[in-house]
Amino acid sequence: MTESRVARVAVAQAAPVLFDTASTVGKACALTREAAQQGAGLVLFPEAFVGGYPWGLAFGTAVGGRSEAGRRTWERYWAGAVEVPGPETERLADAARETGVYLSVGVVERDSTFSRGTLYCTLLYFGPDGALLGKHRKLKPTAAERLIWGEGDGSTLTVVDTSMGRVGGLICWENYMPLARMAMYAKGVELYLAPTADARERWQATLRHIALEGRCFVLGCNQYVTRDLYPADLEIRSELDSWPDTLCRGGSAIYDPLGDCLAGPLWDQEGILVADVDLRAIARSKFDFDVTGHYARPDVFRLDVDERPKRPVG
Repeated sequence: MTESRVARVAVAQAAPVLFDTASTVGKACALTREAAQQGAGLVLFPEAFVGGYPWGLAFGTAVGGRSEAGRRTWERYWAGAVEVPGPETERLADAARETGVYLSVGVVERDSTFSRGTLYCTLLYFGPDGALLGKHRKLKPTAAERLIWGEGDGSTLTVVDTSMGRVGGLICWENYMPLARMAMYAKGVELYLAPTADARERWQATLRHIALEGRCFVLGCNQYVTRDLYPADLEIRSELDSWPDTLCRGGSAIYDPLGDCLAGPLWDQEGILVADVDLRAIARSKFDFDVTGHYARPDVFRLDVDERPKRPVG
């Protein structure tokens, strides 16, 4: 019982090359190698890193109207999304295999099964052998995200057994959904991934709360993005005129099961945060609180999770 279960984890706070998916995948691969050189066995990238989180863009929309320039920009965004599996995921798989790490990357996924028109905000899980271990599609895009992303279903509430522990998580404001969090805790998540686009300082309270509630290690990962990173030829670039120069400050951080910060938060720069996590701390933390054990009341509460895939057309 005293055998060490220490693992080194990393979160990569970086900006994608906006509207240039090939270059962004190349950057993700390079940063994966850099994290692995620092001894990381698990590397997390932010929400929508590959494909881009389009801060400040409305795609020419207003209630009751859409513009042609917005449609053309949407087409460009759609073309930069990735199919799973596809050539971009193969490159990411190669990076995981080359470095021997567990790799989790936020991507904008283009549906390749049914309509081919819908995009999803997706988190991919790769093993150190390059295998695609699973994916999670965001259940509920937030606010204007609903213009660009569809809703996932319960079939991708993914938790993966790894040599480093049970890895899973939710994306951004899904983490404000108590029942979604409880579904993850019920799957025994130990390394909880929380990629996000939320750069508010108060987001740290969310990460800390999840750590305390789930008695798990929490890896929060965000981007650092400035307005000048958008391509000059973007047709609707004027939509950014009222936005600040810094679109996302970051705030990536790593917390332990008692809510103590192990690394970060990192603000206003790109960088890789690394922390050593001892999985034995999870058992110690559950001495006085176990949300799915002695602190649960199954005689009073019950959670039913529908994990069947939902076909849009029968």
